[in-house]
Amino acid sequence: MIHLAFLLRSLWSGGAERQFLELVKRLDRRKFRITVLLFYTQGELLAELNALGDVEVLSLGKRSRWDLWGFTRSLVAQIRARQTDVLYSFLDVPNNFAAVAGKLAGVKVVWGVRSSHMDFSRYDWTAGMVYRVEIFLSRFADCIVVNSQSGAEYHRRNGFRGEKMTVVPNGIDTENYRPDAAARKQLRLEWGIAGDEWLVGLVARLDPMKDHPTFLRAAARLCERNPNVRFVCVGDGPAEYLQELQALSESLGLGEKVIWAGGWDDMTAVYNALDVLVSSSYGEGFSNVIGEAMACGLPCVVTDVGDSARIVGDTGLVVTPRDPAALADAMMQMLVQSPRERRALGVRARERIVAYFSMERMVRATEALLLELAATE
Repeated sequence: MIHLAFLLRSLWSGGAERQFLELVKRLDRRKFRITVLLFYTQGELLAELNALGDVEVLSLGKRSRWDLWGFTRSLVAQIRARQTDVLYSFLDVPNNFAAVAGKLAGVKVVWGVRSSHMDFSRYDWTAGMVYRVEIFLSRFADCIVVNSQSGAEYHRRNGFRGEKMTVVPNGIDTENYRPDAAARKQLRLEWGIAGDEWLVGLVARLDPMKDHPTFLRAAARLCERNPNVRFVCVGDGPAEYLQELQALSESLGLGEKVIWAGGWDDMTAVYNALDVLVSSSYGEGFSNVIGEAMACGLPCVVTDVGDSARIVGDTGLVVTPRDPAALADAMMQMLVQSPRERRALGVRARERIVAYFSMERMVRATEALLLELAATE
C-alpha cells in the first residue's frame, strides 16, 4: 500500500479543489492510504472531505504569508511521521513548499499544475514572484501533472522541466452532469425566461481572465440582430469588479437582458437552463465549465485558449479571444440552428465527454502514474 499525502492551501470550491476531491473519493483504497495536509482547514468542500471517513485531514496552521521556514519544518515533520511515500501538491504555493519539504523528507513529489496562461499584471505582485520560484523549483519535482496540453507547452516555454511533465486532463462527472428537462424548465421559470426566448450563459468567476467585457460587448451586438435573446452570468467575485461589469452592461444598453446570478449551487440545472454556453476567456488550462456543460448536452461557443478547442472538438464553435464581433457571430450561428440540430449537437457533445474526459479516465490515469512513481528508486 502506498502512503499518499496531498498538500493544498484550503478547500474553497475552485476547479482544482473540486478535481482533487473527486480524485480522493475514487482512488483505490486497496492501493492507497490517504492523508490531506492543509495550510488552513477552511472551505466549503471540507465537510465533504471529512464525510469520507477514511481520509486523515490535518491542519498545518500556517501563520502568515511569510511563515516560510517554520511552516516547512512542520510540513517535513508531518510527512515523516506518516511514513509518506508520495507527496502530491496542488497549485503554485503548495507546489513550492512540496518541492522543498518533500526533498528534505526524502519522498517522491508530484505537482498538480492547472493554468496555461497568466497575465500577472492583473494580480498581486507576489503572483509573479511565486511563479518564478515555481519555475526554479520544478527541477526538484519527480512528476509534474498538467491538466492541459496548452498548459504543458506554456510552462515548458517558461522554464519548467519538460521531461517531468505529463498531461492528465480533468475528469467530468457524467453521472452528475447530464441532460435534465425538468431542471431546465424550473430554473428558466425562476429566472423569468419566456418559452420562446434563447438563453446564453457565461459561467465563470468574476476574474479579468474570464473576459466578461468581451462577452457583454458580443451580447450587445447579438441583441441588435435578434431581440429575442437573454443572457446570464453565473459566478462570484469581487464586489467592485461586479459593479464595473454591471456599469459596462448598462452602458451597452443591455439592461434587463442580463441576469447577474452570482454563485449557484445546482450547476447541472444552470447548464440545462441554457441554450448555448459561452467561454470568452483569454486564458484557460482545462475548462471544467465547458466539459460540464457538454456533459449536460449543451453546445458551446469558446475562445481558442488553453485546451478549449480540444475539448469541444467538432461539437461547438471556436473563435479568437478578445473579439466581440467574432463571438457574436458564433453565438448567432449556433442559435439560428433548428432545435433538432442543436439537440443533435448536444448529444454529440455529451458523447465526446463520456469518451475522452470522464472522471473514471482521469482517476485511472492518475493511479497509474502514482503507482509507477512509487515503484521507482
